[in-house]
Amino acid sequence: MSLKDPKSRRTFIQQSALVSLGFIALSRCTLAPAGKQSAARLSLQSDPKGYLDLPEGFEYRIISRMGDVMSDGFWVPGRPDGMGAFEGAEGRVIVVRNHENSPIPSEFSPFGANNEKLAEVALDKLYDAGKSQLPGIGGTTTFVYNEETGKIEREYLSLAGTYRNCAGGVTPWNSWLSCEEDTTVPEGPIEKEHGYVFEVPASEDVFIADPNPIKAMGRFNHEAVCVDPATGIVYQTEDQGDGLIYRYIPNVRGQLHEGGRLQALAVVDQPGLDTRNWEQVNVELRKPLQVFWIDIEDVESPKDDLRYQGFDKGAARFARGEGMWFGEGELFFACTNGGPNETGQVFRYQPSSVEGTPEESNVPGILELYAESPDKAILNACDNLTIAPWGDVILCEDNGELNYIRGINKDGDIYNFACNRSSSSEFAGLVFSPSGKTLFVNIQENGETLAITGPWEKLAMG
Repeated sequence: MSLKDPKSRRTFIQQSALVSLGFIALSRCTLAPAGKQSAARLSLQSDPKGYLDLPEGFEYRIISRMGDVMSDGFWVPGRPDGMGAFEGAEGRVIVVRNHENSPIPSEFSPFGANNEKLAEVALDKLYDAGKSQLPGIGGTTTFVYNEETGKIEREYLSLAGTYRNCAGGVTPWNSWLSCEEDTTVPEGPIEKEHGYVFEVPASEDVFIADPNPIKAMGRFNHEAVCVDPATGIVYQTEDQGDGLIYRYIPNVRGQLHEGGRLQALAVVDQPGLDTRNWEQVNVELRKPLQVFWIDIEDVESPKDDLRYQGFDKGAARFARGEGMWFGEGELFFACTNGGPNETGQVFRYQPSSVEGTPEESNVPGILELYAESPDKAILNACDNLTIAPWGDVILCEDNGELNYIRGINKDGDIYNFACNRSSSSEFAGLVFSPSGKTLFVNIQENGETLAITGPWEKLAMG
């Protein structure tokens, strides 16, 4: 499906849950400032099961668990992370789900605690088979969900042999870009270099995707990506305390394996800007910053030093770039431990009207610190994020303590949507279905995937 096709671009935006038809009017709502919102919007109801607190009228359903037997006979792996949702046939939803597993024999493996089912998969379908001793057990699973029945109808292993697939991003051509947050090099039974992005088609058919890394997108501690449907440019976060924000301009729009240019974000007239605001406030809230992009060389980076190359050329530093999602003409990304209290930041980037062309030096893109946590009681270690159908940024927390799903409205006010009472695990992978009716999310260490439904229009209107 070509990005030049206006229909495919509209479909992509819908699948990114930005303009679901039932919410178009709500996208114009401006929510009341924090502290003045209605009790119905802010008050979480205590779950009698002690599992998940939600606002009144909302319900959750655990739809998948680690260790469940899938349609292909493998087990649902542990540590589910980033997810993308796509429109399936007859109203079904196709969800591709990452698993952030390191290559150690464990109950988290789709092949069993001792990899007893490894022989049931062709070795050429494993990116790194670990000489059949230490295979990668990250990768992705795909499930097909029926919103009417609230049940999964099909579930299967869709990418195998990779390491620590953390987040990723949906594409306009109905695929999921799955990212390795790992830069392991070959040694002993380890056969391949890691730290790449892999593409997984969103399909209802049971099959394992060919594990071909998109090497031109760079080798580093990948976290999340997002694609601008207008240009086909892919933006990327790096989960390092001194990471960069990258963009990949493919040679052929929609064909990422055909090569392209990798670049890092820099701020005009502020070379090497430290956006983390740790020792001093260098970036003010809602203050527009013009950017330019620096070419990055030697992108396969055997020493995992792309960010140092960027620093030397003047790229801006970010505090653990994590979740990223493309909205309506803009993208948002989270920095987990940014801000003076190291409790989290959210940035917004508005691409140039001539993004990726020589003319963008005259019409630069704009970076803005959209929100910054003043206290961990307000926001504590934001990670994965998505955009709600009414335009709010919805965030997962990953702090090892008490984790919430939080929202940020268009005034920058932060509110609570859910609280994990079952464990100290992070939330991960939240994404709305194309219809906007269902919010899928993982509780990672529980190994569980949830479907949340309820009166979204009530939440959006405050």
